[in-house]
Amino acid sequence: MRLIRTFAAGALSLGLLASAVAAAPPSPIAAALADKSRPQKALDLDASRHPGEVLAFAGVRPGDKVADLMPGAGYYTVLFSDIVGPKGRVYAVVPTEILKFGPRATEGVTALMADHRNISLASPPINGFATAEKLDMVWTSWNYHDFHDPFMGPADLAKVNKAIFDALKPGGVYVILDHAAQAGSGVRDTNTLHRIDIETVKAEVMAAGFVLDGTSTLLANPDDAHTLNVFDGKIRGHTDTFILKFRKPKG
Repeated sequence: MRLIRTFAAGALSLGLLASAVAAAPPSPIAAALADKSRPQKALDLDASRHPGEVLAFAGVRPGDKVADLMPGAGYYTVLFSDIVGPKGRVYAVVPTEILKFGPRATEGVTALMADHRNISLASPPINGFATAEKLDMVWTSWNYHDFHDPFMGPADLAKVNKAIFDALKPGGVYVILDHAAQAGSGVRDTNTLHRIDIETVKAEVMAAGFVLDGTSTLLANPDDAHTLNVFDGKIRGHTDTFILKFRKPKG
C-alpha cells in the first residue's frame, strides 16, 4: 500500500510539474512575434527574416533602451517595443536627411506609436545621431550601405559610428544587418546594387572603438552571387544578408 501511495504521489508531482511547464509564459521574443496587432505584411516576412532567431542573437531584453535607426515601416520597431516592455524604450530614429521624402518617411512608425506608448520618434541629422538617454542597443537593418549614398549627404561614417558609440552605455551593442556585396568591393555598389562589403563595415565601425562581438549566418544565402540589385525580383527578399554585432567596451 505504501508503494502505491508513493507511486501516486510521484505521479501527482510529475503531473503538477508538467502543468507548470505547460502554463509557463512565452519568452518576450515569442510573445512579441505573437502580437495580434502586427500587420499581415509583417507576418508574411517572418518566414524569410527569421526574427525570433535574429533577435535572440542580438540579445534584446525587457527593460532595454533601443534605437531602431531608419526603421522603415517599423517591422522590427514593434517587436522591440513588445520585447523591452513598459520599463524599456524604443527610439525610432529617422534622420533629418530622410524627412525630405515627406510624410511617408515616418508614417509607418507614427502609426505604431498610438498603440505602443514606449516608442518615441527622433530625427537628428545622421552625423549627429543622438537620443534622450543612453542606449543598450542601436540597430539598423538593410540601411548601413545607404549612409554612403548621395541622398544621405553622404554621411561621414567616422562621425556616424562615433556618435552611435557615444550614445551607447558601456557594454551596449550595435547590430547591423545588410546586403552583402562582392568581397573586396568596398562601397562601390552601395548606390547601384544597394550592397556593401562586410569587411568595409567591420573596419568603419571598429575604427570608432567598437569590438566585434559576433556574426551570424541566419540570413545568409550562398546562392546569391552579389551581382544583382537587391530589388531585382530574382533575389529580392532573399539576398545574402550578413549580421554583425559590435559591442562598446565596458572599460
